[in-house]
Amino acid sequence: MSLEPNSDVSADLTGRLTEQVRSAAGAGRALDIRGGGTKAHLGRDTRAEMESEPLEVGGHAGILNYQPEELVITARAGTSLRAVEAALAQRGQQLPFEPPHFGPGATLGGTVACGLSGPARPYAGAARDLVLGARVLTGRAEVLRFGGEVMKNVAGYDVSRLMAGAFGTLGVLLDLSLKVLPVPVVTRTRVQVCGESDAIGLMNRWAARPLPVTATCWDGERLWVRLAGAEQGVAAAAAVVGGEPVEAEPADSLWTHKIREQGHGFFGGELPLWRLAVPSATPALGLPGKQLIEWGGAQRWLRTDAPAERVRGAVAAAGGHATLFRGGDRTGEVFHPLPEALMGLHRNLKGAFDPEGILNPGRIYRGL
Repeated sequence: MSLEPNSDVSADLTGRLTEQVRSAAGAGRALDIRGGGTKAHLGRDTRAEMESEPLEVGGHAGILNYQPEELVITARAGTSLRAVEAALAQRGQQLPFEPPHFGPGATLGGTVACGLSGPARPYAGAARDLVLGARVLTGRAEVLRFGGEVMKNVAGYDVSRLMAGAFGTLGVLLDLSLKVLPVPVVTRTRVQVCGESDAIGLMNRWAARPLPVTATCWDGERLWVRLAGAEQGVAAAAAVVGGEPVEAEPADSLWTHKIREQGHGFFGGELPLWRLAVPSATPALGLPGKQLIEWGGAQRWLRTDAPAERVRGAVAAAGGHATLFRGGDRTGEVFHPLPEALMGLHRNLKGAFDPEGILNPGRIYRGL
């Protein structure tokens, strides 16, 4: 079954976007790539460093092809996440990585460009793992296609997945093909009261067993776990993880609104919000402030006014990296500093795809 584009919302702006990039490259003008504007708070704030003109991609929208039996959907980058998810829901399918929206205008391209994944990320894969192919507009005003619409045709350099998390610095995403999966037959959530060390231990013990865990979260007082799959398997796993059952409606609100969309009270307030990525079994880091732990212990959100050097030093000592996700000084470096050799690779990639440095310059690192 192929889903045809809806003529009311579908538009191919490839020609206009290409001409704007060509003009900007010739004049050396920086471009600020914009979709729905829901991820504008992520990355560095470069407004004081340079002037840029907007490159509006939100109108480049429409579902191009949907093959439920092949578990793949292809859509233009400006297509809203809501439209993609609604089309999938009609056939009992979903985006496995549960991408955050952060607002009603969220687009497919902006989500992939920022590399965002939700609660299911450790169990279903990250955004980049589900990207099968992409059509990209480079800073040279060239339209290139990478990958395809099936898993097995990916060969050589997997450039389409390289675009996930690049924040538009390597190219403007035009079209994307993503793998989708069926919605689980049964989903159940359990909760129990425990401390940080116990929560980290439990999440890692569960990960070492063949349990149908699809999300975990320690909110500072309680440990929540979501199980999904066949009825018999979920019931058996619930007996193993213990805790108390949570009704379907509050459970869905927890994982969707409070965790995925960061509506939990933890995410409010004025203190900077750090996103810490560490090996899942890492003990408590001993940093000041409040924490919320996801992804089996591997993703730890931290609200703190501690200096960036202290936060990054503690995380680096554990073998991880720290990102200033929201708040704080966003004119400095918000992503974890890279070794010079690795930064050199980033510069080479930027030079290959965007030699004039016009696409979202400085959004990830200063000078990149």
